[in-house]
Parts: sequence; structure tokens; C-alpha cells
Amino acid sequence: MASKQMEKRTTPNDSGAPKKIEAILSEKEIIVSTPSDVDVLSSRGYGVVENGKLKLSSYEALFLLGKGLVEVRLEKSKKELGFQEVLQCFEALDKNVWVKYLIYRDLRSRGYVVRDGFGFGVDFRLYKRGEYGKDIAEYIVYGIQEGKPVSMQELARVLKFAQSAKKKLVLAVLNRRGEVVYYSLSRLTIK
Repeated sequence: MASKQMEKRTTPNDSGAPKKIEAILSEKEIIVSTPSDVDVLSSRGYGVVENGKLKLSSYEALFLLGKGLVEVRLEKSKKELGFQEVLQCFEALDKNVWVKYLIYRDLRSRGYVVRDGFGFGVDFRLYKRGEYGKDIAEYIVYGIQEGKPVSMQELARVLKFAQSAKKKLVLAVLNRRGEVVYYSLSRLTIK
């Protein structure tokens, strides 16, 4: 059923352009409220459904906006915002939103479903291709920006958390060129 709904979304309207899903930016969040749009996006692993509405994270909204699948409007004025305007709104709330977005975009472009992390400094939960909704996430992803130091205590803490949650830890390192390199971390030994 979701695929039929997505077909409707990608059918050109009178102007020949695909119809976009409308998302509303309030002070701190982006909400999709049309029930069919909520169903389509949530079935593909986007957002969190609360009271029949879909709350998108900053990086999910940026990803969908960058793909041309959503249009973001201000809650009060209904003014449509571009990618840079939405990014600036979120950067005021989270200085690491750009890094999270680039890692999220890279993982999604590789075919993975990526969800919010569990907290404790973990950025994302990562589902194997085709496993979202069928099984639990096997991996957690911790984002690091090249050139910004991360303490050994922080890495040890995140690894310990991953092990206690029975997950595999993946370090996503964003290099200076904006490329993401992934490393698996299974044991940390300091000599």
C-alpha cells in the first residue's frame, strides 16, 4: 500500500513537477501531519509518529528536502524555506547538525535505514538492508569529524555502551573533503 501512495506522490501535477510532501517547521521541530504522508515516510524508516503526526529529526528533514521529496514551510507564515534556511535554523539548535546530516545522507544513499541513536553520545542506529521493521538494529554509529579530537575515555565509554546493548560499533569519520569513512571498533586496548 505504501508503494502505491509513493507512486501518487511522484506523479506529476499540473505543472509537471512531482508533488512534494508538506512539512511544517515550528520552533524546534519539523512535523508532517497529512495521514497518507505520515504512513509513506514512517514505513520507510523516517521520523517518529506521535499523535498521528510524524516528527522528523533535523538530518531526516534535510535529507528529504535535499532529495526534493518534501517542502518545508514555517508554521505561522507558511513561507517555504530552502535547504540553507532550514540548515541555519537547525545549526542554531545543534552545532553538529551538518556532520550528522552528511553521515546520515551517506548511509541512506548506501541503502541503509538509519534511525536516531539511543543517546549516550551515539548518533544513529543502523539497520541492515531490508531488515528495518523485521529485526532490531545490529549496529550503532558514532560520528567523528576529522581534526576534532575525541578522548580515549569517550571512545571507551561509547564502546562499552555498544557492548552492553549487544550492538556492533561503527565509527563514521567525516574527513575534511566531506567524505565519510567507516571503521568497526570491537575492542579498545591501550598499552
